Amino acid sequence: CIKYLVDSSWFKKWKKYVGFDSRDKYGMGSQNVFPGPVDNSGLLKDWDTLDIKEHLIDELDYTLVPTEGWKKLVSWYGLKDGQEPIARKVVEAGVFVKHCKVEVYLTELMLCEDSNMDNIVPRRFSKAETIGIIEREMRILFSVPDEKETRLWCKYMSNRFEQLNKLDSTIQDAGLFDGQVRQFEHSGGAFWVRGEYPGLESNYRARSPLPGQHAKYA
Repeated sequence: CIKYLVDSSWFKKWKKYVGFDSRDKYGMGSQNVFPGPVDNSGLLKDWDTLDIKEHLIDELDYTLVPTEGWKKLVSWYGLKDGQEPIARKVVEAGVFVKHCKVEVYLTELMLCEDSNMDNIVPRRFSKAETIGIIEREMRILFSVPDEKETRLWCKYMSNRFEQLNKLDSTIQDAGLFDGQVRQFEHSGGAFWVRGEYPGLESNYRARSPLPGQHAKYA
């Protein structure tokens, strides 16, 4: 399920224009209150990356609109030039008591190759996305062909790594969080840079990630 963020300022103008509330019926259809293209400028922190501001509040700063509603708004009014839809997934949250919520803020992971750990590239993912999706993104990012074997590592101390070997596990289930480093390792022909068996190396262990970890692509 997907929801779209719409700037509350624009949404209020639209409600006046269509007479959404009974008190706005007198001005319905007036060009004075025509909202123009859907404009989420008030939600954006960076126009180059289209990142949203921190600490935005539902119903105060933005309104959540279902997919069909978003499509109708854009077909009627268009979207302001240079902007992209702000689409967010509805994810399951909670440890003991599960509930669904809109994931307004994505998880930012720091991606790098085992061979060049100084070149760290930030990427955002939904908690509902899998380790396999991260692996696919890193293949594209670091130009690693499909036929080459790879391993994904999570860095949680200065020189300690744990292998992320369950590609179908979600980011949420794996316990990954903002700012962690994911290191990507790919085999150099018939061998691994870090050795064939990570369990034999004290600094590399094939287990599930722990809270506070970072990660890498090896």
